[in-house]
Amino acid sequence: MTTPKILNARAGVAERAVESRHLRRVWGVPGTVLGSAAWPVDWPGRVHVRFNYWWQAHLLDCVLDAQLRAPSEARLKLVRRLVRGIRVRNVVSWTNDFYDDVAWLGLALQRAERAGAGKPHAVDAIARRLRSGWTDHGGGGIWWKRDDDFKNVPANGPAAIFFARLSGRGGEREDLTRARSIVDWLEDCLRDPDTGLFWDGLHVHPDGSVREVEKNFYTYCQGVVLGACVELGPPYDDLAAGVITAVDKHLAANGVLRGHGGGDGGLFSGILLRYLAQAALRLDRPEAAKAADLVFRSAEAVWGNRSMVVSGPLFGPEWTEPTGRPTPGRAERDLSVQLGGWMALEAAALLERDGGFAPPRR
Repeated sequence: MTTPKILNARAGVAERAVESRHLRRVWGVPGTVLGSAAWPVDWPGRVHVRFNYWWQAHLLDCVLDAQLRAPSEARLKLVRRLVRGIRVRNVVSWTNDFYDDVAWLGLALQRAERAGAGKPHAVDAIARRLRSGWTDHGGGGIWWKRDDDFKNVPANGPAAIFFARLSGRGGEREDLTRARSIVDWLEDCLRDPDTGLFWDGLHVHPDGSVREVEKNFYTYCQGVVLGACVELGPPYDDLAAGVITAVDKHLAANGVLRGHGGGDGGLFSGILLRYLAQAALRLDRPEAAKAADLVFRSAEAVWGNRSMVVSGPLFGPEWTEPTGRPTPGRAERDLSVQLGGWMALEAAALLERDGGFAPPRR
C-alpha cells in the first residue's frame, strides 16, 4: 500500500518537474514569473505570447497546495512572484472579459492571502466584477463573458465558491446569498435529470428567454458545483452527494476520471479531483469515502502512466493511458495537462495527510 511519505514525495516531484520546465520570468521584469504554455519552450513561450490567464491561476493554486504540504519561505516568495507576474502580463489589471477566468484568479488570490501573500485590493476588484455579472436572463446566473449570450457552469461554479468564501471573510452581507442563488440556479436550469450530472451551459435570447442548452458533460462542471456545495455546507450536502455518485457512475472508469484532451481540457479532471478531495474531508455523507476513492485511484493512474523526461515525470491527458512524448501537436506539451496531473497528486497527498484516508490496495 502507498505510504504518506510516498504520496507527498510524488506531489513534490511533480511540483519540481512543472516548475523547472515551465516557469519563466515575465519580459525580464524582476520579481515576476509565469508558466509557459508548452514544453519544450519555444521563443513565443519564453516571452509569454500565449498568456492563458486561467492556467496561471491554477498554477498559483498548485504552488499553494505545495506550500500547505511543505511550507517554506522560498515557496511563499514564488507565490508572490506568480501573483506579480500575472498582473504584469495582464497589463497591470486583475480582470479580463471572462467571468470564469476572473473567478479562478479570485479563488487563488483568496488562498494566497491566507498563506501570507495577500492582495486584498485585487480580491476586491474581482468581487466587484463578479457581482456585476449576474442578470435575470435565462432565469439568473453569471455570464461566461461580458457582452455574450452564454451562461455556463464553468463561470458560475467558481464564482459561487468565491462568494461563499468571501462571505466568511468580511465580504458583503449579500455574498452568501449570491453563492446560494448561483447554485440554486445551476440545479434548476443545468442539471440533467437522468444522470444527475450538470450540463455545460445555456444560450439566451436578448429578451432573456433560453434559446439553447449545451448538454455536454465535463468533469470541470461537476467539480465546481461540488466545490460550491461543500463551501455552502449542510443545506447542499445532498446535492454534493448526488454529484459524487453521478461522477463515479458516468465520468470514471474503475475509479479513474476520464480526460478531456489538451488545451483548456487538460485542467478539467484535476479541478474535479481538487473538489472531490475537499468533499472527502468535509462532507458528512457516506459518499465522502467514494470521493476519496476516486481521488486515490485517479492519482495512482496519473503516476502509473507517467513517462520520464528531463527534469522528472510527464503526465498525459488521459490518465488510464501511457503518457506519450512531448512532440509538436501532442497534449503532453501543455502546461494545463501537467497542472492537471500535479493537482491529482496533491489531492491524494492532502487526503492521507489531513484526512486520515488510506489509499486502496492494488
